[in-house]
Amino acid sequence: MPEMNALPAKPALAEMDVASLARQLSDWGYKPSHAARVLRAFYAAGRDVWDSAASRLPRALVERVRSEFAPAKAMVVTRQLAGDGTTKLLLRLGDGHTVESVLMPDFRADRAAGCVSSQVGCAMDCDFCATTRTGFERHLTTAEIVEQFLALRREAQAVGRRLHTVVFMGMGEPLLNLEAVLPAVCRLGDPSLGALGWRQITVSTVGIVSGIDVLTATGLNLHLAVSLHAPDDATRARLLPAAQRFPIAEILAAASRFQARRGRPVTIQYCLLAGVNDSPDHARQLAELIGSRRMHVNLLRYNPTGVSLRGLTYAPSPDATAEAFANVLRTRCVVTHFRRSRGPEIDAACGQLRRRAESS
Repeated sequence: MPEMNALPAKPALAEMDVASLARQLSDWGYKPSHAARVLRAFYAAGRDVWDSAASRLPRALVERVRSEFAPAKAMVVTRQLAGDGTTKLLLRLGDGHTVESVLMPDFRADRAAGCVSSQVGCAMDCDFCATTRTGFERHLTTAEIVEQFLALRREAQAVGRRLHTVVFMGMGEPLLNLEAVLPAVCRLGDPSLGALGWRQITVSTVGIVSGIDVLTATGLNLHLAVSLHAPDDATRARLLPAAQRFPIAEILAAASRFQARRGRPVTIQYCLLAGVNDSPDHARQLAELIGSRRMHVNLLRYNPTGVSLRGLTYAPSPDATAEAFANVLRTRCVVTHFRRSRGPEIDAACGQLRRRAESS
């Protein structure tokens, strides 16, 4: 168990949405319409709201909100910077648990992408992932997800970049925590709050079919990524034991329903592991699965995480093998890209930094 920290007496401002803050302001005798302005300034700055909002809000209101709310409960305790500009943060939450968030520079010099966690630990038992070593500990709250976004926005601002996109691809399975993830998505994308834009948000899943259907039903105009990592159920069950409840055919059917509703391609994430899932035959099977679905395949280069839960040591596919795999897909008209490997000289793989911090 983590060491328990004393919880701040004040609630965090990130815990409030426009409606709840408007009710609070009304109870204090202020106009509810001030709520959106307070929160928009807070999200834009990613820190103390009053630098940009004080001149446009009643001073008495400023002082009241300042006295009643804490700027944040999640604190950055470790920061790792890679040579490629990738920044990995370890944030300590109010109860002492820690989570990881990552800022990745974009090809454009003025932009960056962020990756946020949705759970403390993870229950999916993906054998090649460091996050699973500690197991599942708890869900994150909406505010704890939002505070990761705000921390990444500060990091981007500090290096002259704008946080342009966010992916829910850090620690945990987002679709098992939709009660907190969906409100967080709304706060990040809402023009009156995070103002990121719905199309700049991607939610990633190992393939929780019921969760994909819930996400589809919300009508939120965001992106979906599915971590497949194998073209057949037998190989996938070895790599993602908890995911064997959901056959690949059912996962892709749910992804197709989402794609039909949203009108934009679903991304298939596929981490290439040497001698495990990277043969030409695997590539041909994957191409057959995709077929005419118009989904895009995102090939990931593996960041080694040491001995797995099953006692195996996975290695990234050699460059020639990876290129051959991609070429098989492309010759079968499957849109295929490589995702750049980030921060190999730091604890860049999901869960590595937290694991190292907790073992030291």
